[in-house]
Amino acid sequence: MTTRHSFARALTAATLMASPLCFAGDAAPEMKAEASADSSLIQWQDFSLSYLYGDNFKVDPEEQHTLTFEYVAGLSFGDVFTFLDLTYFPGSDESDGLYGEVTPRFSYNKIFGDDLSVGPVSDFLLATSLEYGSGPVETFLAGPAIDLDIPGFDFFQLNLFYRAGLNSDNISDGWQLTPTWSVTVPVGSSEIVFDGFIDWVFATDDSNYEQNLHFNPQLKYNLGKAIMGEDAKLFVGVEYSYWSNKYGIKDSSDFRTDDSVVSFLLKYHF
Repeated sequence: MTTRHSFARALTAATLMASPLCFAGDAAPEMKAEASADSSLIQWQDFSLSYLYGDNFKVDPEEQHTLTFEYVAGLSFGDVFTFLDLTYFPGSDESDGLYGEVTPRFSYNKIFGDDLSVGPVSDFLLATSLEYGSGPVETFLAGPAIDLDIPGFDFFQLNLFYRAGLNSDNISDGWQLTPTWSVTVPVGSSEIVFDGFIDWVFATDDSNYEQNLHFNPQLKYNLGKAIMGEDAKLFVGVEYSYWSNKYGIKDSSDFRTDDSVVSFLLKYHF
């Protein structure tokens, strides 16, 4: 299973998107977490809760309600992102789904106290991640990452991972490239945020596990800022999920595994 959320989205809030895998992933200065100037382990942190509703999913039951708990923090040695998805399948005999990730990244600039920026590359990192949940999905990922300074972006990150399954039924070993990004556009008294990630498993060790690509952006409006003030972080919008060969299962006329779903999104940052 590839990363469902990237550090990016949650990090947008911090403009530091140290990983989502934003590391590569779930970040978006939807919030603006402030990093403290001291040397404490936790320099800034953010917690959010999201609700998603979508229909017409493949492989899994078609209709899904998902609650996502996310935590992201800037640390003295890098950053960390963790999330947990709890998914309910109405009208299905399948048990509720659980899936999560814990992703710490280790920053060269922070650990060595040196600015190694080169051109648009602002930092070099070692990204790691642990995937876990219902079924044989336990996977450890590790590899190099870079943070990029690109005009117009809150952040843009590239993470290259080697995937290693942690149980015998997990055959997802291989290489994965995960870019994450966030763009914030002022609109009236508020803003629109476009952020997301791509998980591209481009090389696999087992011929029974297909190469696959998961494109997962969110487009959301900060309704909270518009009606409750500058610091409010209540977002409404949509999430689009395109996943070819979902879970590494080859799409065919007999069994469709290519996902293309638009879901309603409600997200609040505490």
